[in-house]
Amino acid sequence: MAEDEKDGVNRRGVLECMLWAGTGVLWTVSGGVPRSSMLGISEANAAASGFTFLQISDSHIGFKQAANPNVLATLDEAIVKIGALPQKPAFMIHTGDITHLSKPAEFDDAAQAIGKAKLETFYVPGEHDIIDEQQGQAYLERYGKRMQAKGTGWYSFDQNGVHFVGLVNVANLKGGGMGSLGAEQLAWLADDLKGKSASTPVVLFAHIPLWTVSAEWGWGTEDSAQALGLVKRFGSVTVLNGHIHQVMQKVEGAVTFHTARSTAFPQPAPGTAPSPGPMKVPDDKLRSVLGIASVVVKSGTQPLAITDTALGAA
Repeated sequence: MAEDEKDGVNRRGVLECMLWAGTGVLWTVSGGVPRSSMLGISEANAAASGFTFLQISDSHIGFKQAANPNVLATLDEAIVKIGALPQKPAFMIHTGDITHLSKPAEFDDAAQAIGKAKLETFYVPGEHDIIDEQQGQAYLERYGKRMQAKGTGWYSFDQNGVHFVGLVNVANLKGGGMGSLGAEQLAWLADDLKGKSASTPVVLFAHIPLWTVSAEWGWGTEDSAQALGLVKRFGSVTVLNGHIHQVMQKVEGAVTFHTARSTAFPQPAPGTAPSPGPMKVPDDKLRSVLGIASVVVKSGTQPLAITDTALGAA
C-alpha cells in the first residue's frame, strides 16, 4: 500500500465516506474552520468557542410516494429536534428541493414547518423548486427578494468574519444531466470574492454537489472546477450540498465537501441501483435512514471523524 494510503486517504489526500441518516447538521465556526457536531449532544460545547449554524436539505414537501408518504411529518420531526437544542444556532441553511413540484401550497407548508425553528433561514433552489410554469419565479418571489439575489437566485452574506455564498446550479437542468453554474454566475462569483482576504473562511452552498459524485447519474456540476478555482487562494473553504440524499464527504487540501441527507427519503448509493430516485425501505427502518450526522471537519487532508444517530433515536 502506498505510504499516503495507510490511513485510508488516497494519494490526493481525499477522504470520501457515505452514510445514511441526518435530517440536519450543526456547524460551528471557530478559528476559521467550520466543524460539524451532533445535534442535541455536543452543540453546547461547540457553541462556546464559536457560532453555530444548521444545514437541512431536500424536504420535498408534496412528495407522497411509497418511500415516504408523509414527508411533512419527518420535516416536522427534524424541526422539533432543532427546537430542542440547548444553544440556539445563528441561522439555518436549506440546500434545495424545499418542495417536490413547486406548488404554492407546498411552499406554504414548508414555510410553516421550517418557521417553527424560529431561525433565519437561507435558501438555494433545487431543481424541484423551479419547475413551475414561470421557471422559478415563484421561488424567487418567496426567497430571492429577501436575500437580494442576483440572476436565478445567487447571493452572498457575511457572518462573524465568514463569507457565505449561495450558488444556483439547477437552472436549465436537463433530465439526468450535470448541474451548471454558467458564465454569468461565475463572473459574479469572481467579483464577489475579489475584495476578500485569503484568510477569510468561505462557505459555498448549492443544491447539486460541486464535485463529481456520479457523472452517469448527473450528480455533479460540469463547471464546478471554475468555481473552485476562484476559491483556491483561501485557506479554509467549506462546500455544502444536497440533492443526493446521503452523506458523502471529501477533503482535498483546504476544501471540505459535504452533502447532506434528505429529510424526506433516501436514495441509493452510486453503483448500487440502475438509476437514482426515491428508495423504499421497510417502514420500521425509515427513521433509521433519516437520522442526524455529526462531522468534525479538520483543516488540511486529515480524515473526518463521522458519527450518526437515527431520527427515531432518543
